[in-house]
Amino acid sequence: MIRVGAVMLPLAIAVAGCEDANDKNAFAPEYQGVKTDLLDGDLVNFHVAMTGARGSADVARYAECAAAQYALIRGYGFARHVRTNIADEGGIWRADAVYTISPALPRGLKTIDAEVVAADCAENGIPMV
Repeated sequence: MIRVGAVMLPLAIAVAGCEDANDKNAFAPEYQGVKTDLLDGDLVNFHVAMTGARGSADVARYAECAAAQYALIRGYGFARHVRTNIADEGGIWRADAVYTISPALPRGLKTIDAEVVAADCAENGIPMV
């Protein structure tokens, strides 16, 4: 009985230590806004910035959320990713992304259904336009 308690106690301490370490490294983004520029007709440029990103995928997702909401605001149901440039400067992640928006599913591999993406972004607490 004493042996089990001796084994269990260090294990409990180790697990508690892991939980504390995970809390310190938890994903805690701070979204710093979206700027949109209509380039030509259905071509839109999104500039987003955030801190606390785990990597480029987080800031790219933020731009995608902005594109989805923008398409919906304009009365369109779809967007197609054209390109995204990402930079991390002093812990501030920035994305410069270009999307086309359209009422019908556009041709291409990187298309998004604006309603589905916007709903997912809202569910995950990612702000949009």
